Amino acid sequence: MHRNKAAAHSTGHTAGMSIALPLIAFDNTYARELEGLHVRWPPAAAPAPRLAFFNDELAADLGLDAAAWGADDAAAVWAGSRVPEGAEPIAQAYAGHQFGGFSPQLGDGRAVLLGEMIDAHGRRRDIALKGSGRTPFSRGGDGKAAIGPMLREVLFGEAMHALGIPTTRALAVAATGESVRRDRALPGAVLTRVAASHLRVGTFQHFAARGEYDKLARLLAYTLKRHDPELVALSDPGEQALALLAAVAGRQAELVAKWMNVGFIHGVLNTDNTTISGETIDYGPCAFIEVYDPQAVFSSIDHGGRYAFGRQAPILQWNLARLAEALLPLVVHADPALTGTEPDEATVQRAVQRAMAVLEPFAGRFDTAWRRGQAAKLGLAAPTAQAAAAPEVAMLADDWLSLLQREQVDFTLAWRRLADAAEGDDIALKLLFQTPEAPAAWLVRWRAACAVHDARHGLDPAQRPASMRAASPFVIPRHHRVEAALSAVSDNGDFAPFERLLQALRRPFDETAAAAAFGEPAPAEATARYQTFCGT
Repeated sequence: MHRNKAAAHSTGHTAGMSIALPLIAFDNTYARELEGLHVRWPPAAAPAPRLAFFNDELAADLGLDAAAWGADDAAAVWAGSRVPEGAEPIAQAYAGHQFGGFSPQLGDGRAVLLGEMIDAHGRRRDIALKGSGRTPFSRGGDGKAAIGPMLREVLFGEAMHALGIPTTRALAVAATGESVRRDRALPGAVLTRVAASHLRVGTFQHFAARGEYDKLARLLAYTLKRHDPELVALSDPGEQALALLAAVAGRQAELVAKWMNVGFIHGVLNTDNTTISGETIDYGPCAFIEVYDPQAVFSSIDHGGRYAFGRQAPILQWNLARLAEALLPLVVHADPALTGTEPDEATVQRAVQRAMAVLEPFAGRFDTAWRRGQAAKLGLAAPTAQAAAAPEVAMLADDWLSLLQREQVDFTLAWRRLADAAEGDDIALKLLFQTPEAPAAWLVRWRAACAVHDARHGLDPAQRPASMRAASPFVIPRHHRVEAALSAVSDNGDFAPFERLLQALRRPFDETAAAAAFGEPAPAEATARYQTFCGT
């Protein structure tokens, strides 16, 4: 349940003022254990904070008793005007490859990490403000954010969470009462983002590029303790570094496969947007494809198609190679062949080969996860990954996608209507095609494969439609719905379209009368010229 009707309240308090709030307990391990890897920095005060959105479900998951807060306190805290007692705001340092070019210092240019909380399930979670003003990493930017892009993060984060895809989520959006200048003056806002951590590939790149290997080693030790504690017991930092690389590669392979099986395109897969945790982060130039096209690009800044829909797995593997490069000094200097002198070329090459061996399975790991998801969507889910990736299943899936591309068919609806076909109703599916009989031959093959699959695994075909619908959403954040909802807020202060869309996105597999409008594809002319932006 979200709220967005809180009245505007000006707090009159300055940034950095500490306030005790009910049932909120911060820890600050990153600030405490990694001194020198961040800058202590308070958020800027907002002139007239107003709570525009609050995620009650997520608050409960964090163990926050939001009902105990007054409206003034809530608005002031989530706008950054008051720092909760126990929080230690910091701006994190990191580097990154952006569209293939290396920037040695990026960092939190418009964000601060307030601290960490242990949620109701015992998991450590970062609580960060985005759009909270300039920091030493702002690089000339204003450090602010407009309300539209911050509510966009809400829509996409909640949609991904409902789809079962690892993601950061929005706890709150607070309007600041001031305007920010982009192409025009827009209402300002601050997002409160909850994440397993904000550690990125770029965090490791930052210290490797500077030759600060002591900090790199401390960062590795902290990361393992936070995300892969079972690896802490390994014998030396070199083994730990390679094990972390393998763990991150596995998480990212699974993540990108999940993205692509629901048609999600991140849009700006720089190394500073590639998390160590395996969560999706930064919902700026992202979108869900409508008509199936592996070359689809919606980001206004991706002129060469580097981050096109079908290139996401290779790009993530490229990003992981940059993580391997950043970790390589720890592998080299932990090599038992070293005797306290600078490593020779053979030692370095041995370390490189070990890192390459760790990354080599990435493509196969992605393909297995991708095929497993497709098999479920085809109604051919099998008890083993090998069966799901069987050549006949893979060929059937590839031919289906080729058919969708050739006929310019909506990706999301095609999978849903295929579930209807599993019940014997082909009409709605065929109407999606420019040539209604185009899928006829493929459907014959698919039904034959289903019959063989059921006989082989002893399955009841009557259960297939429900299992297929559970693997393929009906509601996604469609271009026109997202833009209409955000424009209504930015231009008119009208949250009603946003509320209706958010409610539908939180139940993406429900095909109901209430959700029907949100399942409709965007008009072709809108999709043809659709662009997304980073929000800065």
